[in-house]
Formats: sequence, structure tokens, C-alpha cells
Amino acid sequence: MAKEILHEGLSVDAARQLANVTKTTAQFESLTPKWLTRLLDWKALEAAPFRANKVKEGNTLLDALCSEKDPNAPIPKGFIDYETKPREYELKSVSTILEIKTSISDLYSSPYDQTDEQIRLTVESLKERQESEIINNDDYGLLKNAHDSQRIQTRNGSPTPDDFDELISKVWKEPSFFLAHPRAIAAFGRECTKRGVPPPTTTLYGSSFLTWRGIPIVPTNKLFVDGLKEPKSKAGKTNILLIRTGEKKQGVVGLYQDNLQNQRSRGLSVRFMGINDQAVASYLLSIYCSAAILSKDAVAVLEDVDVGNYHEYL
Repeated sequence: MAKEILHEGLSVDAARQLANVTKTTAQFESLTPKWLTRLLDWKALEAAPFRANKVKEGNTLLDALCSEKDPNAPIPKGFIDYETKPREYELKSVSTILEIKTSISDLYSSPYDQTDEQIRLTVESLKERQESEIINNDDYGLLKNAHDSQRIQTRNGSPTPDDFDELISKVWKEPSFFLAHPRAIAAFGRECTKRGVPPPTTTLYGSSFLTWRGIPIVPTNKLFVDGLKEPKSKAGKTNILLIRTGEKKQGVVGLYQDNLQNQRSRGLSVRFMGINDQAVASYLLSIYCSAAILSKDAVAVLEDVDVGNYHEYL
């Protein structure tokens, strides 16, 4: 009896060694839309610092004559005084040094240039840090610089429609948007559902946002829950901001340095620093930025927001 001969075809694992494959650029899982930096109005500085001039506290508009009965009534006199020591904002840098071995960039730059990809991912990382600094920086961050009179506590811990209305009463002059951690937005949605008032949505930049009283509720993970971007526990405390933006509205403005050497985008420079004797190329990446609250009623903070309250629905 003849021995049966088995013929096996070329395996997939062997064949793919000679095949080109479709590839993507590196995916940055922690990348966010960075809505705050998109929605802020930005002011370019030719030279630092930025001085926020203000009218002296307590100074009101001048009295004006409005009299039809007495044509000889004296016209009120006076002037509007200014603060003599207004706040000045210095631009701060968010910087890092990127190192790339030249052999890597020489040998492994097809189909994607390794140097360009490394710079792209580093820029995105810096911009994530920039948004965090605008919110949390000790010197210019919105949380730390909100006026004491603009800070309120939740009524019962969870963020309710009543709490959001209270925020609006603090920033009632053309409020632009709420800013909250996604967990806080979910908690607010649960409270609205419990009360039978589900918040409507609106579209910005092609994305849907919940709204309250027509004001978008913008998500960011830079308003930490118990100090974390991605809390593991269902419970936790955070803050919610309501912001008015724009210099003309006496709101919040982002500040950046313009006309930088090797400028890549707003306030961002990428400078080649050279190649060392280990054949490692270095690049200095810096973003120069700050934020200014032009009027104390431009920002309000809802503090100690509990994101862990759930309801049983019948």
C-alpha cells in the first residue's frame, strides 16, 4: 500500500513575512479633544507680561443729569478711578526634551517618518498638559484663581439642576459653557432623569454636548475626581466650572507668545538641539501659555461634587 503524502500550503504566518501590511500611525489612547483650549478666546502677546487693568473696586458709573423740569440744574462732576496695582500675568512654559536615536530615524522611517511621529505625539502630550495647567495651575489656573464670592457648595452632594442654576446666577452675564469631568456630567444626568427634566443636547465642532438652560456642558478629565483623571471607584469628589470667555465680554482669555522661533502652532516651538556623541538627536518642545480672568464674575465653581450617587428607577 502506497504511503499517503500530505501536501500543506504556505502558512499565513510565513507568507506575511514577505507581505506589506496596512499600518496606522501610533494611537495615543490618553488623547482627549481638549475642548477647553478650543473654546477659549486666545490673545497673542508680543511681549510678556500681560496686565489686566481694572476699574478701582467699588467705583460705579458717574452720575448723569436727566432733568426736564430744571434747566439750571448743575451737571454732576466726577471721574472713574483705576486700580494702581493691577495684576500682571507672566507666561509659563510647558517644556520637554525629545530624544531620538539617529539609527532609528534612518532605518525605520517608512511608511511613517519616525522623527515626525515622535514630535507629533510629544506635541499632543504637551497640549494635554497645557489644558490641565489652565485649570489647575497654582499661579493662573481657573480653579485656584476663582474669586471666593464665586464659589458655592452643592445642596446635597450630587450635582443637581438647582446647583447649575446657582452657578448661572454667579456668571449670568453671557455665560459660555460649563466645564466638568465626564463622571460629573453623568451624575448630573442622573439627577435630571430623577426629576424628569432630561437635559437637551447641542452640537459644537460636529460633536454632541448636553446643555442646561441652553449652555453647553463640556467634558474634560482635567477636572480631577479625587485627584485622578480616571478614578477607579464609583464614588468621588470633583468640581464643576461655569466660564464666560472673551476679552470683549470681560471673561477668561488664554494667553500665548506669538512669533516664536521655530513656531509650529499657537505658542508652540520645536527646536533642534543637535546630535550628541552617542548619535542621539535632541529636540526642545515648549508651549508658552497662561490664562487671565478679566472679571471676577467670569468664573464660578461648584465645589465638592459627589459623582457616586445612583438612583433606582421604577
